[in-house]
Amino acid sequence: MLIIDVKDGESIDRALKRYKNKHRRVGIIKELRSRKHFKKPSVTRREEVLKAAYTLKKQADL
Repeated sequence: MLIIDVKDGESIDRALKRYKNKHRRVGIIKELRSRKHFKKPSVTRREEVLKAAYTLKKQADL
C-alpha cells in the first residue's frame, strides 16, 4: 500500500500528482500484468537479451 503524507498547505491536486508519480515508479500495474500470465524464466531472459541487443543497435545507429 502506498502512503502519501499531505503536507500543511499542500493542495489535494499536488498530493494526487505525487501519489500517481510514486505509483508509476513502483510499477504496481506492470507487476500485476506480468503476474496475470506465467512466463517461463528462459523466455523472460530471452526477451531481456533481445531488448538489450535492440537498444545497443539503436544507439550504434545514432
